[in-house]
Amino acid sequence: MNAEVTAFLDGLNAGAPPAATVSLLRAVWHGMRGEWEAHQIAQDDTSAEGAWVHAWLHRIDGDLDNARYWYGALNGRWPKAISSRKERLLQRLF
Repeated sequence: MNAEVTAFLDGLNAGAPPAATVSLLRAVWHGMRGEWEAHQIAQDDTSAEGAWVHAWLHRIDGDLDNARYWYGALNGRWPKAISSRKERLLQRLF
């Protein structure tokens, strides 16, 4: 595991994400801690990546209706399995 990933994971036990963390990675950080702030950060990002992170956050919260909405903002399809390269990467990291 590289130093940046290690710092990110170690930071989950700290009070704040690593200082140089970009906004969507901060959303993932807050989401992994169960903090609602993650959703606001992801929703404020209007990119496809923002919609993906927001969908993932709702999915890990168990709010599948909202997850479907945010996945729909990407391509109109609900993933039947974790097939997205980004989701597989997150699954391996965490």
